[in-house]
Amino acid sequence: MNENRMTLKRTLKPHWVWAIALGSSIGWGAFVQPTNWIKEAGPMGVIIGFLIGAMLMMLIAVSYGILIKYLPVSGGEFAYTFFSFGRIHAFICGWFLSLGYICIVALNASAFSLMLKYIFPEFIEQFKLYQLADWDVYITEILVAILVLLIFGYLNIIGTKLSGRVQFYFCVMMLLSVSLITVLVGISPDTSIHNLQPSFVPNQSMFFSVISIVAIAPWAFVGFDNIPQTAEEFNFNSKKAFGLIIFALFAAFLLYSLMVISTAMTMPWQELVKNDVIWGTGTAIQGLLGSVGLVLLVVALSMGIFTGLNGFIVSSSRLLFAMSRAKMLPTIFSRLHPKHQTPYFSIVFTILIAMIAPWFGREVLLWIVDMSSIGVSIAYFYTCLTAYDFLKRKTVQRTWRNQLKRMITIIGVIASLIFIGLLLVPGSPAFLGKESRIALIVWTILGVMIYFIKRKDYHAISQEELNYLILGQSNKSKF
Repeated sequence: MNENRMTLKRTLKPHWVWAIALGSSIGWGAFVQPTNWIKEAGPMGVIIGFLIGAMLMMLIAVSYGILIKYLPVSGGEFAYTFFSFGRIHAFICGWFLSLGYICIVALNASAFSLMLKYIFPEFIEQFKLYQLADWDVYITEILVAILVLLIFGYLNIIGTKLSGRVQFYFCVMMLLSVSLITVLVGISPDTSIHNLQPSFVPNQSMFFSVISIVAIAPWAFVGFDNIPQTAEEFNFNSKKAFGLIIFALFAAFLLYSLMVISTAMTMPWQELVKNDVIWGTGTAIQGLLGSVGLVLLVVALSMGIFTGLNGFIVSSSRLLFAMSRAKMLPTIFSRLHPKHQTPYFSIVFTILIAMIAPWFGREVLLWIVDMSSIGVSIAYFYTCLTAYDFLKRKTVQRTWRNQLKRMITIIGVIASLIFIGLLLVPGSPAFLGKESRIALIVWTILGVMIYFIKRKDYHAISQEELNYLILGQSNKSKF
């Protein structure tokens, strides 16, 4: 057996891991998308949709809590899928999940440029290159996105401890900013709770309004699953992971809801969503609170973007590291920095791929991210199915708690399939657009090509050695 299994340092503290999950879940969407969501579902439709989505994510999180406890290794869903379903399914899960993670890195960098485009349009809108999908692409916004990616790439290379600490500070600043915005909007004499009426979109069924928001839950709450990607680096007992995930999901739901309420209260929401502006939430908050409100929102958005960037660079690189350690990807992806002991090439690769995206304009990025929700949902499905399989094993005690957990894992499997169906079934309120479906097909074909290129080497490795490389154990029977 090959004993040269690369391992990562145990440097992550509990509150840093919680911040990675929360910051990754929030990202840019909570501060950029509220007017779009309100237009689609109405204020209460959005909040109820996110509440149901958060609860479904918590049910799915039960499976993550079970598996993190017993398999605290880098790779998360990739490792879990291998544990129960073998190497081919593990590759499928890892391939689609890596797409989702890297796309979100790219979109967060692009969102920072979008924010600057709103605040400093004269600065960003210089040196126009071309137009794609009705979106003007400027060299300045591309350079800004690249600079942000380089900064966070470097931050992650020089140490997980530093990136974890920074992530926590950013999350605290984001929470404080959102709280202040909510209070200032709430006490303003120019706002009213009646601006939230009607609660749902007129002439549209309540069910359709709510389900259109539930359908984006895999994208809106993706990030809590960054916790298992970092499990190998915990400096605490992995039993705590489930509690950290639940706390992060609740905080994410709360932040989404507060931003929707704060935005919708600024004026009657049906008038608000008529405004065709680059950043509807920014226009609404600035119109009510002036420069103070805009500054608070910019701080919150910047922190959301930075925590999303940082969190998904961490998870992308750990997933690529784990797949490389299993010989599914070239060995260079599992190479550690000689000084900082971080998977530096996986980090560099994530940054380089993300740097391509800003050249294609905002709309093209949104198509890709819509498609990447499939990758996340596939990972949820495999994780819940693995947790169910694990709880059926003879070595697991047949207590009432474990029986309850088994039932919840089945619900998680069903919820994951519903998410996949909402994205892929024609006529669904969340059915992928033509462009997203094309991008998904391209990524699938690319994955098939890479699998067949690596197939011979991958299948030449014995099962015992793969158990060791992926799970850190030469024998799975103890589970």
